[in-house]
Amino acid sequence: MTIGVGGSSAQDELDKMVSMTAGIERIGVDEHQDRVARAQALMKKEGISALYLDTSVNLFYFTGVNLKLTERLHGAIIPAEGPVTYLSPAFEEPKTRSMLKFGDDIRVWEEHEDPTALVADTIASLGYENGVVAVDPATPFYIFDGLRRHGNRYDFISGTEVASRLRSEKSDAELALMQMAFSVTETVQKAVARVLHEGMTTTEAQAFVQEAHRRLGATPTPSAPLILFGEASAYPHGVDYPQTLKDGDMVLFDLGCFVGGYRSDMTRSYVFGEPTARQREVWDLEKKAQVAGFEAAQIGAPCHAVDDASRGVIENAGFGKDYGLPGLPHRTGHGIGLEVHEERYMVRSNTTPLTPGMCFSIEPTICIYGEFGIRLEDCAYISKDGPRWFSGPCHTVDDPFGYEA
Repeated sequence: MTIGVGGSSAQDELDKMVSMTAGIERIGVDEHQDRVARAQALMKKEGISALYLDTSVNLFYFTGVNLKLTERLHGAIIPAEGPVTYLSPAFEEPKTRSMLKFGDDIRVWEEHEDPTALVADTIASLGYENGVVAVDPATPFYIFDGLRRHGNRYDFISGTEVASRLRSEKSDAELALMQMAFSVTETVQKAVARVLHEGMTTTEAQAFVQEAHRRLGATPTPSAPLILFGEASAYPHGVDYPQTLKDGDMVLFDLGCFVGGYRSDMTRSYVFGEPTARQREVWDLEKKAQVAGFEAAQIGAPCHAVDDASRGVIENAGFGKDYGLPGLPHRTGHGIGLEVHEERYMVRSNTTPLTPGMCFSIEPTICIYGEFGIRLEDCAYISKDGPRWFSGPCHTVDDPFGYEA
């Protein structure tokens, strides 16, 4: 039996869990204001008059205001100069004001009014009668369509580069929250491995994982974690039916959580039972490919270098070229932070250089439909001295968690 797998019960594991996140320091007002200042400096450099933020993770990143997207426009405007102005339905103004971390200018619209007209009028009132307006890329189309109609004196561009350029380079405070999220998920990975038993279903394992994250003080993901047994492990995004665990199955646990609003994302693949020669060979190749991607993630290297290195290992072992199967059918990694998938992507043709503070996954999945799949996913960040792991990598196919390392 693989070391660290089986031998415990769900209740026993849950009963001994205590919060790991007490005393964490969330992102403070000073950092949010610094983000706004850096955005304004970038906007001036690029000739952008204002940045419109819709109800999105970008609004939370810059202002700390966390709202759920509805059909009613909520948001904010960051002008190239001056304080942030907030936008709210009139009847929600008291609630919006109670959520502000800084600033006090809230412009409101009534139920019978078109709020996109308020956006254009507000930008003009801030001293920008015309010019370039960057729009939050998460803005729903019906709002953007209204902005085009009411703000036809402006040239609209995507706000992706403003938001993504800043969000892709994490501060020390962000890295600390992410490290805690990864530490929690690593603890859950070890715990769920110990509760595995023949006849267990993937839905039972999913319920355990979510409750374990809660008990350890993290916020579980809104959707069930990706857990796959046997042949289903070959499908990168899973299948639409539960599986029941049996001896010899490859298992795949793709888990994550939130701590202070920041994400973890970690996948472990190992065998329930004794690995076959085939499982052992592919597992070892997967780890070799992941380590190659990590070693390629040097300061100044293009993002695609990570993908090139991992994919090259898999192709050189005789698997499919490019995205051919059996082999690696998708990019090697994605940025991570407030969202599980965000800029920058470790994919062919992405020439963006790796810079300190960038955080991303390295997960060169090997898919063999009809047999099994293996994904070892750990996330790394670029420090001033080069790449560093948040978690992992796995130890060996026989001892994935390194208990006997």
